[in-house]
Amino acid sequence: MSEPRISGRLQRPPDFTGPRINTFAAVVYRHGVPGLVLATLASVVLLLYGQSAQLLAVLQPALQSPGRYLAVAVVCALAMCGFVAWRDGRLTPIQISWTLYLGALSIWEEWAFRLALPQVIEHFQVATFAALLVSNLLFGLMHYFTLRWRWQWCLGAFLGGMALSRQLELHADLIWVVGLHWVATFINTPRPPSGGRGLG
Repeated sequence: MSEPRISGRLQRPPDFTGPRINTFAAVVYRHGVPGLVLATLASVVLLLYGQSAQLLAVLQPALQSPGRYLAVAVVCALAMCGFVAWRDGRLTPIQISWTLYLGALSIWEEWAFRLALPQVIEHFQVATFAALLVSNLLFGLMHYFTLRWRWQWCLGAFLGGMALSRQLELHADLIWVVGLHWVATFINTPRPPSGGRGLG
């Protein structure tokens, strides 16, 4: 018997990209792991091209005041978990893990799509703005194939990625941009997928 063609706020009905994503583990496997691998590969390429100074420059604000950044991260995590506990009347270990996972995901997605990939693309004599367009287009497409988002949400991811690229350009602070990504992702998907409810 075929799976019912149900969909959610974010996900499309089952199609060539697979069935609905209904578990936390599936999100990690389909989206988190590929993003981490991509961030790692892009970092290796950049180091081979001798771009380590540029990479370290965007980490300087956090390296200069690590306690302040850590304190803000803890406050954000407590606020997110507190919101879910208030709304649902309980806070589970899975919810805490999901909130922390979204933070970790934000780190390697920002590293890959806002910093590393654009620099790799620029190395091939592509203009900066065009490199950002390509990288953020890939960011949106990744959500289409890995998380099976509807095209409207993928367009939103592309536009949000461009806005985050602008923030990185303005502030030269990768951790600030990671924080913005973390909060935005939590607002969009505050809870992990659970059975038939899926991811959004």
